[in-house]
Amino acid sequence: MFLAMNRFQIARGFEEGFEKIWRERESFLSEVPGFVSFALLKGETTPEQTLYASHSQWANREVFEAWTESDHFRRAHAQTSAPKGTYLGHPNLELFESVLD
Repeated sequence: MFLAMNRFQIARGFEEGFEKIWRERESFLSEVPGFVSFALLKGETTPEQTLYASHSQWANREVFEAWTESDHFRRAHAQTSAPKGTYLGHPNLELFESVLD
């Protein structure tokens, strides 16, 4: 198992729009061999921000890396972006390989 997580720091007041974009976008993930599941998680809220994490599960690192170089990836990431001021910095990509299942 392989997990790819992006952590997003979203400015307070922009949460609804951020979630709407994710809810309405076409991910094309179901068409990708080796894709297992996806979730968007909402974390702690502070006076400045709300933390989110996108969480995708893959059969292994190789199928994840193949997806990042695919037309499916380019199509998914070419869709509507969030309004200026939504993000408090760049997303933080974190990759994990299974040690115990």
